[in-house]
Amino acid sequence: MNHPAVPGSAIRNAMTIDVEDYFQVSAFAPYIARDSWPERECRVEANIDRILAILEAGNVHATFFTLGWIAERYPAMVKRIVAGGHELASHGYGHLRASDQDRAAFMQDISSSKAILEDLGGQAVLGYRAPSFSIGHGNLWALDALSEAGYRYSSSIYPVQHDHYGMPDAPRFAWHPENAGGLLEVPITTVRMGARNLPAGGGGYFRLLPYSLSRWMMRKVNQDDGQPAIFYFHPWEIDPGQPRPDGINLKTRFRHYVNLARMDGRIQALTRDFAWDRMDRIFLGKA
Repeated sequence: MNHPAVPGSAIRNAMTIDVEDYFQVSAFAPYIARDSWPERECRVEANIDRILAILEAGNVHATFFTLGWIAERYPAMVKRIVAGGHELASHGYGHLRASDQDRAAFMQDISSSKAILEDLGGQAVLGYRAPSFSIGHGNLWALDALSEAGYRYSSSIYPVQHDHYGMPDAPRFAWHPENAGGLLEVPITTVRMGARNLPAGGGGYFRLLPYSLSRWMMRKVNQDDGQPAIFYFHPWEIDPGQPRPDGINLKTRFRHYVNLARMDGRIQALTRDFAWDRMDRIFLGKA
């Protein structure tokens, strides 16, 4: 699917936020018991309010892939997202990886989260992103399940090689998977270098690499490929003061905490350096 730039204007890129709190990230699962979540300090609401302010200042509309678990606890926050003109989309209910569920459990997860978000947001929820990009060769049936549940698009397959996720031979740009009921899959942005796809659309790589390099990669996708970039980040990534659980191994600590203090400024820079919009408007033609 090609989305060439309109003559005289910049390509609109998709700004996306995965709405979860710091204690819900998959890498912390071995260290933080799921049944302890309700007792932990939640910081997501304040972080979302800061993100909404950044987006409003930059005149940016975005897509918020939101956990049902979070939405139930912060309904007013969900309403503020919608009131800001942003798209509400699903990140599942409780941040369970799609690859760790059978079809029945997955259908329950994606259907319940969709219903919660639609009830709170008052708008159709058309998009889904799997926690930790956990759809790949081993569970492509999940795409058909998403279509059956009423979703129009997914952003769940990351075409990179990674120790926690990835399907490096998947298409780099928006595509319609076979046997998925017409569902559109929209991957996070990568840049092709030699025989490999390099991550270029957010996450820990965006915090680790110099901002100028990330900006160059996204511009390369816009200019050389004629495609919109899909960028993602999490509310906890703009929160250097978040609690730091004990016992986290060195690799996980580095990945999670590197350059958190720089993230707020970098998101503001992105709003100045690129044109942005919601996923549904860019890829579904929604008005």
